[in-house]
Amino acid sequence: MFAIFLTEGMDPFYQNIASFPTVFFTFFLAITVLYWLVAVLGFVEIDILDFDLPETDGAFAVDADGLSNPDVLAGLMLRFGLHGVPVTVIISFISLFGWLLSYYAVHFLFGLVPGAFLEFLVGIPILFGSLYVAVMITAVVIKPLRPLFKKAQQQTVKHILGQTAIVRTSRVDQGFGEAMLEDGGAGLILKVRATGDDEFVKGDRVVLLEHLKEENVYRVVSEQEFSGS
Repeated sequence: MFAIFLTEGMDPFYQNIASFPTVFFTFFLAITVLYWLVAVLGFVEIDILDFDLPETDGAFAVDADGLSNPDVLAGLMLRFGLHGVPVTVIISFISLFGWLLSYYAVHFLFGLVPGAFLEFLVGIPILFGSLYVAVMITAVVIKPLRPLFKKAQQQTVKHILGQTAIVRTSRVDQGFGEAMLEDGGAGLILKVRATGDDEFVKGDRVVLLEHLKEENVYRVVSEQEFSGS
């Protein structure tokens, strides 16, 4: 089945995905696919790029030092409706939609453009146009997902404190770690942090003690320490 990717008929496909501006989205799409594979294996946290977005009306406030408040990235994400779901999901959608839009624009338009230099000039508006449309599509796609993420988080916090989870990352310390909590289904992957100088490794059993809302992480201790044994 995979032999089809090595045939000469695939050459136009490879040429398109490696041509500017599609190569820009090809790079980020490859990175996101690699990221999800690594995240599933537990080497990185699934929401490693997440950060809290402050409540705002979408306008940029400028302080005395001339810096935007919130910062430019957070302000842009709020303005375009890119909030309420993990940042990694947002980047994945933008990369995918941008890649599709850019690929087909290159496929149908570059055949009409003579010369590599003119193709580069035409590619610049294609790049920004594809990125803008991809952002707009992503904002629409994630909108119905926001209540699901919010409701799931609220219900999770209420019911899982005091339960035992299994460390799934290579380590858990004060700044890194995830654990898997069996919930009778596919399981819950939680962002966890050790207390004090404690450090856990993959497979250790830990108890969820406290939820830190600002960071959306759970403080954990070993099962032995929790039971007092």
